[in-house]
Amino acid sequence: MSAKPCDHHGSKRKKLLRRLFGAFLIFIIVVLFIILLVWLILRPTKPRFTLQDATVYQFNVSSPNFLSSNLQVTIASRNPNDKIGIYYDRLDVYASYRNQQITLPTALPPTYQGHKDINVWSPFVYGNSIPIAPFLAVSLNQEQTAGMVLIYIKVDGRVRWKVGTWISGKYHIYVNCPAYLTFGSRFSGVPVGPALKFQIDRECHTDV
Repeated sequence: MSAKPCDHHGSKRKKLLRRLFGAFLIFIIVVLFIILLVWLILRPTKPRFTLQDATVYQFNVSSPNFLSSNLQVTIASRNPNDKIGIYYDRLDVYASYRNQQITLPTALPPTYQGHKDINVWSPFVYGNSIPIAPFLAVSLNQEQTAGMVLIYIKVDGRVRWKVGTWISGKYHIYVNCPAYLTFGSRFSGVPVGPALKFQIDRECHTDV
């Protein structure tokens, strides 16, 4: 006699797999709903950066196309969230001119920023005989002669969010702060010894 296939056991197995898949799908939907609910309740907002001032100790182009600069900048960061803290794990500050980095990056110390807190940093950013594109050297000389140079102070790093005891993974943060430096008859800063201090107080563009 030939053995009959056991359809009963196969049917039970399919039902069990369907139930397991259904339970897993419901679990995923519930988790996503909870995450969305928490997000809507907390409404996390990215930190707000402000470039307060810039003190220029050196900023000159030498032949053929080298730039030497030494600046101290004051940057403030405010956490607008009242239920979310921010870990700044890594922040590098540097200056750029027309999308070319013109100073070495300066690392800020890792720190935690509580609810509604404000952090202020005053790092030096500098570069000695940094090679720049020839057309940028021409442009920079022309702008200095005209009495106004636009540079950007940039912050690049990694942050984490903290809600209660929960801490998120690392997110990239990028901050871009415009700074107008004036020279000659258009100078609008304050001489500080051999340096020139510019009061800027301009909000930066922040991407997280």
